[in-house]
Amino acid sequence: MKTSPIRCELDHLVVGAQTLNEGASYIADLLGVFPVTGGVHPNMGTHNVLLSLGGSVYLEVIAINPDGDPPEHPRWFSLDNPAVRQTLKEGPQLLTWVARTPDISGLKRLEPYAACDVREMSRGDLRWLFAFTPDGECPGDGLLPHVIEWRGKAHPTDTLPDSQCRFKGLRANLAPGGRGATIAAMGLNLIFSGSASEDDAVGLHAVIETPRGEILL
Repeated sequence: MKTSPIRCELDHLVVGAQTLNEGASYIADLLGVFPVTGGVHPNMGTHNVLLSLGGSVYLEVIAINPDGDPPEHPRWFSLDNPAVRQTLKEGPQLLTWVARTPDISGLKRLEPYAACDVREMSRGDLRWLFAFTPDGECPGDGLLPHVIEWRGKAHPTDTLPDSQCRFKGLRANLAPGGRGATIAAMGLNLIFSGSASEDDAVGLHAVIETPRGEILL
């Protein structure tokens, strides 16, 4: 039986860093503009800074909060994965991306998300539902998006200053079936503008237009 599609659109990119200051400086050096303070996630033991990428798309730099309590569940975005932690010691990197949907309840119709646990989250005046993988790992090794449903009208981009940076597309090695089919079922295939390098271990890149030219993140 063919899986029914779930309507999604790009929400934000997720860059992981060993420390938030290191991640913010990395983005400032790469894109030419410094991210602004986001906040803390007490239930996850993380904190972030944010950068507008035009419209309702943004970039999030996230790191484990050294002043936060260890969460009851695995941290999101593979931040508890020893291999990811080791990689982030070498420098920040694009870990994954997040897609938003108006109906996250339909997500489990897609096999890669069947075991996800949808939980309520909040930060300040922001409220959302988030689909967590059981082990905290990024779906599809980061090639598939995490999925979010914002509750209410508030969205992070409402208060972000214009960075003069614009999201242009994602690049990844996606086979026609498997992950590529899942992304197509979510209506997200058109945001991919090309393939990542065959020898790239991460396999996911974002193309961002900046005042200093096009940058590959």
